[in-house]
Amino acid sequence: MTTVSSASPSLEGADSRNRLFGPLPDVSADAGYEEDHPSRVGFFTDTSVCIGCKACEVACKEWNTLPMDDANGVLGQMGMSGMSYDNTGQLGANSWRHVSFIEQSRSVDLPMPTIGMPGADRHDHGHDHGANAISPQADSVLAAQTSVLNAEALSEFDPQTSVTGGDGGTQIRWLMSSDVCKHCTHAGCLDVCPTGALFRTEFGTVVVQGDICNGCGYCVSACPYGVIDVRKDDGRAFKCTMCYDRLTDGLQPACATACPTQSIQFGDLDELQARADARLATLKSQGVETARLYGRDESDGVGGVGAFFLLLDEPEVYGLPPDPIVTTRDLPAMWKAAATGAAMIVGVVASSFLGRRR
Repeated sequence: MTTVSSASPSLEGADSRNRLFGPLPDVSADAGYEEDHPSRVGFFTDTSVCIGCKACEVACKEWNTLPMDDANGVLGQMGMSGMSYDNTGQLGANSWRHVSFIEQSRSVDLPMPTIGMPGADRHDHGHDHGANAISPQADSVLAAQTSVLNAEALSEFDPQTSVTGGDGGTQIRWLMSSDVCKHCTHAGCLDVCPTGALFRTEFGTVVVQGDICNGCGYCVSACPYGVIDVRKDDGRAFKCTMCYDRLTDGLQPACATACPTQSIQFGDLDELQARADARLATLKSQGVETARLYGRDESDGVGGVGAFFLLLDEPEVYGLPPDPIVTTRDLPAMWKAAATGAAMIVGVVASSFLGRRR
């Protein structure tokens, strides 16, 4: 099974007492919660079954009463990006869920049927219907498109793919993925917050308390994924809370509840990881060599995440960093080096004064 690892050589042999990076078995206990706290929960997003309906975006907006804005973040506007069917553009203070549309194209040489009446004896290969006849090769392509959930179709002909142009044309593949805050094991945004507005919940998620946020923006630059953002007209930072208010009432997050294909799966993080491993193994065994898990590796630069993904291409294609590293990882070493340098300066100054007296 293939995972995307962000482990840096500099992490090898690191001080185990440094809790700013590396694997962390129990993030809630590390945050000070009692042993009987709930299990860590998270999201597993299987992009191979995402249909780009954006139901998760709508549900997130509605439940969290997020303001309407256009692709440029202008409030009160419903504009079109002009670049794609994706008019949200990116995650931000007003968009805590974002479904990205990635269009990939390449030239192909496939026999395609001519235009005829819909369903004109499509599967009757025993008779020649002239212009409306469909070749066996084209019929097998159509059959491969019939099931989005069929892993074999992903290797033979992507179900999110279409072909245009006679005997030779362009193959278009749509990659769709619902992005969200990763709720990192080691969250840089939480580490740098000076007011305590960001906190770790008993479920292992990371939440912003808007009434405590002072709008300093440190968390924005500390996030390796570019998730958290400051609302321009407000000045405070906002991001996905994994519907913390719903979790405390025993409900699923709104986005997972609204997803019609179960592309967004919510639950106990350990169970989701096992489910993701099994799904990846299935795809691999059926020929989908490009499938990979992103954020599944607990030895990566953020200690693993609470919202991880099954991707069908490189992370960069989806706008995800290939090697995310928590920005506070080297703080202890930096402070130690600074203290050593300060001690050396004090020693040099002291010795110069002692030398003058002599």
